[in-house]
Amino acid sequence: MIRTAMILAAGRGERMRPLTDSTPKPLIPVAGRSMLERSMDRLQRHGVQNIVINVHHLGGQIADRLRGRARILHEDRLLDTGGSVRNALPLLGNAPFFVLNGDGLWRDGESSMLGRLEAAWDPRRMDALLLLHPLATAIGHEESGRGDYYLEPDGRARHRGTAETAPYLFASVSICDSRLFQGSPEGPFSLVKLWTRAEQAGRLHALVHDGQWFHIGTPQALAEAERVLG
Repeated sequence: MIRTAMILAAGRGERMRPLTDSTPKPLIPVAGRSMLERSMDRLQRHGVQNIVINVHHLGGQIADRLRGRARILHEDRLLDTGGSVRNALPLLGNAPFFVLNGDGLWRDGESSMLGRLEAAWDPRRMDALLLLHPLATAIGHEESGRGDYYLEPDGRARHRGTAETAPYLFASVSICDSRLFQGSPEGPFSLVKLWTRAEQAGRLHALVHDGQWFHIGTPQALAEAERVLG
């Protein structure tokens, strides 16, 4: 059972300005509750006991809001997604762990998305397991670009590369094994760098989300999400 998670919450959220000039993006309320707190609630209902959150921009607000619910890791400089997780490994341990973007927002389908990911996780075949969502049905998908991944019949994920489009978006949640970070560089780097290495080794897999997923990159996309969530 996966009982550890990291939530990435250090970014500035430039495209959400002016809202993010005074509030860190993960704490912006959507239909009455912040994206970060929604994720925290789901993780804790799932039984995740060790939650690490990295902060930088306006990080004191996140630390104050979640005091006692998570371990807060202050970053003096932005380390990007991969560098942030690598920096947190001493707090995450050696077992597999969830990684969530702090501004991720989803609704479960017929069952818990976290439970579906955990059930699909197989350390014998995987170094990382990504949550994907169909580009065509992502709410706010016009902000999401051209898609990120293809999904092979055996469940392996293949990045779009130089193709013009791909049918699935990375949907802001993954399971990663600490061995994914062996030989990774110090300082800032993207998790995509390690996922690409795992893909080349045949050890990057994915699961398609069966509920709703929201891309909230701009104030306009935020307004659309609030209309849907009511």
